[in-house]
Amino acid sequence: GEFPAKQDGVTLGHEFSGTIVKIGSSVTQFKIGDCVVVDPNRECRVCNFCHAGEPHFCPKGSLNDTLGIFRNGGWAEYCLVPDYQVMKLPDSITLAQAALCEPLSCLAHSWDKIAPIPVGKNILIIGAGIIGNLYAICLHLQGHRRVTISEPNPYRRNQLAKLETGFDAITPEELQTRQSKGITYDLIIDCSGFGPAVENAVDLLNWGGKLCLFGVAAPHTKISIAPYKLFDRELTIIGVRINPFSFPNALGLLESLGERYLNYDNLGISTFVLNDYKSALEELKKGTIAKAVFKM
Repeated sequence: GEFPAKQDGVTLGHEFSGTIVKIGSSVTQFKIGDCVVVDPNRECRVCNFCHAGEPHFCPKGSLNDTLGIFRNGGWAEYCLVPDYQVMKLPDSITLAQAALCEPLSCLAHSWDKIAPIPVGKNILIIGAGIIGNLYAICLHLQGHRRVTISEPNPYRRNQLAKLETGFDAITPEELQTRQSKGITYDLIIDCSGFGPAVENAVDLLNWGGKLCLFGVAAPHTKISIAPYKLFDRELTIIGVRINPFSFPNALGLLESLGERYLNYDNLGISTFVLNDYKSALEELKKGTIAKAVFKM
């Protein structure tokens, strides 16, 4: 992809869990053998954004210093992590489930930004990769049933049936047909980062609707929007940047979702050994899986 990252070599992996095998002399809240999950983002703790409780805007930390993007991450047998980026897992959460904690923490932050989401509203998810799937199960957990998911890849559309949410999975062409009949949505969650889909989503919003930009578009992507339409329909477009203080919420989601929703096979997640990373990346490119997880 085109997501900004360190260019001179870095160990990837910013979504990971594991077992502590060694601790520093000053670490007091953890012990060897603890099962933990890692928040890959940290802040400088001295800038105005950090002091204002907005560490995700930190110009030195945040996305500019993320484990697995700018610092060596979890695609390795061992990873050295500051203690303040680690959270101990309760016994009810497995290491496999905890590997989804980071994306769920970002989802939890987005949920806070788009709330309230009253049950009964018409909701559209654009893209059925892992984020779209996670959004689907979280909406279902919260009682939502009027949800449509648009996805061009037939493998991923078929995968959605395994989640047993009853949500309507359609192609972008079917979405256009419905749009021509005047169907609109109160909330649209873009999980694709695909510019044309984002641009068209504005026209799919109901009066007073919200568009959540969760998928990360390439930095050079541009879209065209008529400001009058935003005014006339009182539309809201919401950006989402990582996961400030939302890891505890993500752990709560993991506990609530449980095996009913977090089954890897149902979510389209395949597990690989690290030596098979080329095969994993190829499956992701083909869209035959939603996410690859490496088990060490």
